[in-house]
Amino acid sequence: MVAKLKDVAQLAGVSVTTVSRVINNYGSLSQKTIDKVHAAMRELNYQPNALARAMQGKPSKFVGLIFPNLINPFFAELANELEHELFKKGYKTIIASSAQNPEIEHEYLNMLMANQVDGIISGSHNLGIEEYHQLTAPIVSFDRYLADNIPIVAADSYHGGELAAKYLVEHDVKHLAVIVDEDTSVSPTINRIQGALDFLNKQKRDFEPLAIQHLDLEATFPGNYDGVLASNDVQALTISNLYYQAGKQINKDFFITGYDGSRLIRKVAPYLPTVIQPISLLAQELIETLMKRIETPHEKIETKLVPVEFYQPK
Repeated sequence: MVAKLKDVAQLAGVSVTTVSRVINNYGSLSQKTIDKVHAAMRELNYQPNALARAMQGKPSKFVGLIFPNLINPFFAELANELEHELFKKGYKTIIASSAQNPEIEHEYLNMLMANQVDGIISGSHNLGIEEYHQLTAPIVSFDRYLADNIPIVAADSYHGGELAAKYLVEHDVKHLAVIVDEDTSVSPTINRIQGALDFLNKQKRDFEPLAIQHLDLEATFPGNYDGVLASNDVQALTISNLYYQAGKQINKDFFITGYDGSRLIRKVAPYLPTVIQPISLLAQELIETLMKRIETPHEKIETKLVPVEFYQPK
């Protein structure tokens, strides 16, 4: 049987009104009373009705998180950090993996809005989702342009691309492959490749761009490449393994750079040079921007760039 508000009140030895005030953080109550109500809620596994709260004009205290996948360690760690930090602010999260599938994302957006979430943080990689242009709920985007009215928090991808290219140039790579994404949108991620290409062109270094959409990794690598600028860490490790199978040693016979620098990757593959996107700082900026959006929904918020750094094995 599902516990009700009056059940919590009876167990805690307080009135229904007092329970409601604790749930809504309204009015002056003693810490002892608050603790008794929370203890009763836990014992009864009572969950406040977020939809009912929203219909009464109260915050639901839920935030939706949308990411392309949670297989990539970077997205998994960023989602985990966001969930942890939002919980400390009194919010619970609904995490959705869009699987880079627009139809799935349509469904998740409809579900989140039906549940009256207070806001959404989206790292969607699906372009052209019309709902983002139509939704009035507070939304913040990670690293992607979704709509004119949606603020963006992004890592400094351009500088990240420069750092990766600089590392390969410093190690005198002769035959360099640069894996590029044929993304023609105005998303900040395109700046990553632009930064790398601009640096290589200034250094007058030859390279071969390889479009990821048409790339067969096993048929391409190792080939005659002694250097690869990969799109992310998972891709870099996949390519590195192909070199290893061919009897080549990383950071000696060939050089490769990853991107993201998640804690897991740095722990299991400390030999991989990579650009680190600071997860804690990104989560902080995303949450601060969302809170500002919730408080002042019509205020224009400029894109926030978070600095990156390069990890080089010792």
